[in-house]
Amino acid sequence: MADFDLAVIGAGAAGLSVAAGAAQLGAAVVLIERGRMGGDCLNTGCVPSKALLAASRAVRGVSDAARFGVIADPPVIDWDRLRAHLGGVIASLAPIDSEARFRALGATVLRGEARFVDPATISVDGRAITARRFVVAAGGQAAVPAIAGLQGVPYWTNETVFDLAERPAHLLILGGGPIGLEMADAFSGLGCRVSVVEAGRIAAREDPELAAGLRRELVIRGVALHEGAALTAVAPGPVLLLADGSRISGSHLLVAVGRTPNLAALDLGAGGVRAGSAGIATDRGLRSLTNKRVFAVGDIADPMGLGPRAFTHVGSYHAGIVIRRLLFRLPARVDYAALPRVTYTDPELAQVGPTEAEAVAAGLDVRVLRWPLADNDRAVAERDIAGLVKLVVSGKRVVGAGILGPHAGEMISQWTLAIAQRTPLSALAGLIVPYPTRSEAAKRAVGSLFAARLLSVRTKTLVRWLSRLPW
Repeated sequence: MADFDLAVIGAGAAGLSVAAGAAQLGAAVVLIERGRMGGDCLNTGCVPSKALLAASRAVRGVSDAARFGVIADPPVIDWDRLRAHLGGVIASLAPIDSEARFRALGATVLRGEARFVDPATISVDGRAITARRFVVAAGGQAAVPAIAGLQGVPYWTNETVFDLAERPAHLLILGGGPIGLEMADAFSGLGCRVSVVEAGRIAAREDPELAAGLRRELVIRGVALHEGAALTAVAPGPVLLLADGSRISGSHLLVAVGRTPNLAALDLGAGGVRAGSAGIATDRGLRSLTNKRVFAVGDIADPMGLGPRAFTHVGSYHAGIVIRRLLFRLPARVDYAALPRVTYTDPELAQVGPTEAEAVAAGLDVRVLRWPLADNDRAVAERDIAGLVKLVVSGKRVVGAGILGPHAGEMISQWTLAIAQRTPLSALAGLIVPYPTRSEAAKRAVGSLFAARLLSVRTKTLVRWLSRLPW
C-alpha cells in the first residue's frame, strides 16, 4: 500500500490548488515545500509586484491631480513605509496559503527538498514516501543569462528586487517582457530613472499595434527604452556595454529576461520522468509521457511541446484538469485557445486568443475591429484616453482580443468567455453595457462591423418602403 493517494511537490499556486481540492474531496494528500508557502506568486511575484504598482499609481495620482483642477503638494515617498506596505499585503494573504490551513483541510505538510528515488518513490530530506500518484508543481525561477561580467556585479531579479533597502537612483532593467515592463513602470512612478534594454522589441508576445501604444506611454513617463539592443557585457557600476559601442550606466541592475523551470533538484531521471529545458513533457492532460504515475502543473509543465505558461491563473487551471483526471477519471485536457494574459503596466495590456498576425499565420480569414479609448466617454471624463480595443474576427465570431488601457485586465474577461463559448458577433453587438464604462469601447468595436450594413443603400430603401405601410 502506498503512503498517500497523492504527493504534491511544491506549495505555490498550482500545487496548493491541487492539494486543497484533493484533500477536501477525501484523498490522502502530502504536500511538500522546500521554501516559503505560497511560492513565487505570494512572496516574490504577483502579490508584491501589484502592491508596488499600486503605490506607484498613487504617486502618479497625486502628481496628475492638476488635470482635474486639484492642486496637491508633490508627493514624498517614504521607502521604509513603502516596503512595509509590500510586506503587509503579503502577510494579509499568507494565511490562505499557510501550513495551518492545509493541515486543517486534512493534508500532511512536509518542509524539505523532494527528489525521486524511483518511479514510485520520492525522498524528502531522507524520508522515503510512496504515493499512488505524484503531482510536480515545483514552479520556476528567474533566468540569468550567460553575459560576460554579470556575475561580477550585484544584480536583482523579481525574487529579490522587493527587498531593496533604498530607492534606486537609476534602475537598469534587462528584458522588456511583462516583468521588466511592470517594474519599469512601477519604479519610474516612484521617482526613479529607469532604462530598459531589450534585444528585440518590448512586449514581443503582444500585438505590435498595442505594444506601440504602451511604448508611447512609457516614454512619456520618462522610461528610456533601448530596443534591438545587443548586450555584450556588464561592468561594475553597473554599466551595460552594448554591441554598438554605447554604454548605459545606472545605480542598480534588475535581470528580467524570463524564467526557467525548477528541475535540477527533483532527480527526474531516477523517477523515469522525461523533461527538457521547457519543463516536464506531458500529454494534454498534464500526465508525464514516460511515468504514468506523475503529473505536472504550473510553470514546470510542458504539455505536448506547447511550452510553459508562467501565469498563476494557468496553475489554477492546470489544477482543475488534474483534479478531474485523478479523482473523477474524466478526460480533461489543456486548451489555451482562450487563455488571457495581462501586463499590469499603466495602461494595462491584456490579450486573449491569437493576435492579428498569429491569426493570419494560422490561415484564418480575418478582419480587425478597433475602437480607440479617445472615443469613449468614460475615458474622456477621467482625462485618461490612451488605449485601444482591438478585436480579431473570423467568420461570425471573435477569435482574438487585445486591450490597451486602464483596467484592461478586468475588461478582457468578457472576451475570454466570448472566445471560449464561440459567442456569435450578433449576440455581442446586442449586449447591454452600462454607461459610462470603458467596456463600451469593445461593444462599439463590434457594432462598427454592423454599422456599414445597417446604413447601406439597401437598408435605407427598405426603411422608406416600410414607413409607407399602414400600422
